[in-house]
Amino acid sequence: MIAFLYVVPALIMSAALFGAYRVVRRFRRAGRAWRSGLTAEAECLRVYGMARGGGDSMVHTSLRHVYEFRTREGRVVRFEEEGGPGTTLEGDIVTVHYADGPEVVATAIPRQRRSGYGLATAMALSFIGVIVLFCAGFMVTLAVFTSALHI
Repeated sequence: MIAFLYVVPALIMSAALFGAYRVVRRFRRAGRAWRSGLTAEAECLRVYGMARGGGDSMVHTSLRHVYEFRTREGRVVRFEEEGGPGTTLEGDIVTVHYADGPEVVATAIPRQRRSGYGLATAMALSFIGVIVLFCAGFMVTLAVFTSALHI
């Protein structure tokens, strides 16, 4: 029974840390694309919504866009991005920032929204940090309590 009380917070912490990894990875990829200075005109091929949750929890819906563009070298790149503007529809032409290399990194998020994007990333990481600290504190408290009772 006591082991279960360690496993659940450990699983929550690992899921939160994986979420932090994904948030930081997405932010760094977008930053790399912005810093490269390379831009291209891309066509929005598809727009669709992704719903998460349901049942007893709130439903969260986010838009996903699929873009396609041609790099300066002529390579055709297709990428998908979450959280784009609801005003971008299929067939629209948008400017994308990209970084060339073995794996092309691209984003259609405008450079002007960069500071807001960084703030959202910082807020997400802060929230994840609170979750991890709460779980770690729970596990330490449980360890102290069980050692005091000699369980």
